[in-house]
Amino acid sequence: MAHSDPHSTNVGHETRDVYLRPVVGGLIGLVVLLCGSLLLTWGLLAHLATNEARESPRPNPLAHSFGRQVPPEPRLQTDPRKDLLQMRVEEDAVLQTYGWVDRKAGVTRIPIERAMELLAQRQAPTKVAR
Repeated sequence: MAHSDPHSTNVGHETRDVYLRPVVGGLIGLVVLLCGSLLLTWGLLAHLATNEARESPRPNPLAHSFGRQVPPEPRLQTDPRKDLLQMRVEEDAVLQTYGWVDRKAGVTRIPIERAMELLAQRQAPTKVAR
């Protein structure tokens, strides 16, 4: 296979500068197009805003007399982290203290650590290890 050199031996340079007229004309055309688009968009938005103000329905006169009502539960959380921390504190208080579940029936709760100790003491192994 023959080896050919991809580079030309006649390396030269540009003998003239770039033509400025097409470059400047293109930039001027781009600026004119941009300004035209801006004006067209501004006019369209102004027209739509006046139509919206003219055609939007008036509020019901009774709405003002009822005032602002709070939506029913469950509502969105305003501070989920605070709510989660508060829930964990409440759960820990229930899981780590003694208290009544049903006083009339004589049902109480004990701390979870104590419950696990009692369960470990009372429960015999279910399988014999071999």
